[in-house]
Amino acid sequence: MTSRRPTVSVCMATYNGERYVVEQIESILPQLAAEDELVVVDDASRDRTVELVRAIDDARIRFVQLEKNVGYVLAFQQAISIAQGALIMFSDQDDVWAEGRVDALAAALESGSVAASNLALFPSREPLTSPLTGREWRLRASDSSKSVRNVVRVLIGDAPYYGCAMAIRSEFRDVALPFPEYLVESHDLWIAVSANVNRTMRHVEDVTILRRLHDSNASPAKPRGVGAVIRSRIMLLRAVGTATRRRNRQRRRA
Repeated sequence: MTSRRPTVSVCMATYNGERYVVEQIESILPQLAAEDELVVVDDASRDRTVELVRAIDDARIRFVQLEKNVGYVLAFQQAISIAQGALIMFSDQDDVWAEGRVDALAAALESGSVAASNLALFPSREPLTSPLTGREWRLRASDSSKSVRNVVRVLIGDAPYYGCAMAIRSEFRDVALPFPEYLVESHDLWIAVSANVNRTMRHVEDVTILRRLHDSNASPAKPRGVGAVIRSRIMLLRAVGTATRRRNRQRRRA
């Protein structure tokens, strides 16, 4: 952990995560400095998630308990909105952070506003495979500047952008927030689209996350039905349009 790097806020949305949330948090805290924070927004869990998180004795944890379930997209938005660090890193409630994650993403954010890394499966550390080609699914640093190509890959479902493997500079909130009202899922792809539209994405080839697959993953591990895929693609097309309009408005104001 580099003491001279900017301050970091880790944003996590929890919901009925009692099985893995403590293990996840225990993989995060050792990588944080004393001035960093872990912002946890609980989306009205009905299990022991709140009890378990509150029992962790660490002053760096900021815990917000929502009285009403609003869905993980809005829960993440609230966590991002209140984060105080110069760098904001996203976390699911059920993965494991690889050693060196914070420093790898912080280094990438020195030259870009959004960083996205590779991830592997937990506990095997096997790479993810593309749902379209079946080949190893990886981000390459050399593709960071290929914005149009990256957006096309998002639209066809072949871009391995996962929120749990992403980070942003705090000022990028002015671009990404508020999330579009039609965004009922895939806030990570919205951020990836916005970063590519604004040409400020950086790919990190390191594996910084070990992703745990189970029946309750927010991102489905199994292929979805045709109708769900079509609705998702329409939503992402709208996201490209929204991101482009926001970029153009900001340019006119500048």
